[in-house]
Amino acid sequence: MEKTRRVSIVMGSDSDLPTMKQAAEILENFGIAYEIDIVSAHRTPDKMFHFASTAHQRGIEVIIAGAGGAAHLPGMIASITPLPVIGVPIKSSNSIDGWDSVLSILQMPAGVPVATVALNGAKNAGILAAQIVSIKDQNIRQRILEFKEQMKASVMKKSEELRNSGN
Repeated sequence: MEKTRRVSIVMGSDSDLPTMKQAAEILENFGIAYEIDIVSAHRTPDKMFHFASTAHQRGIEVIIAGAGGAAHLPGMIASITPLPVIGVPIKSSNSIDGWDSVLSILQMPAGVPVATVALNGAKNAGILAAQIVSIKDQNIRQRILEFKEQMKASVMKKSEELRNSGN
């Protein structure tokens, strides 16, 4: 039996997939079921509207939306869905060093929030989605605590190695 998908990862184009896969990998590491799809705000607005207006009815708890260039997808989804939306600005081929994407997602009007991560920051989007899911799932919260301990141990080991290297 398939696990209920709790997070939806969407992107405006297949060119965004290499970046957005990082969010999927994080969710897999935390054992969180997800769905992933291409939903373009500009080229498939009807699909985007249907997706955003029904995601909560399908059991989705958090949406991660990545987009480059004009990057309207996260904001348009946030304007429709009652769910939290995490925006991932993506530096695309038609991007102005990614700043157009960052500002398009970051500068949302009052009443339509989008939690925005760094440019190409899909890994952090996955972690943030897991933290949101962990509010009502103690197993996920425990995995996040273990993840943070592993990060700490890794830094402490590298610190020790550097101090002992004589540099």
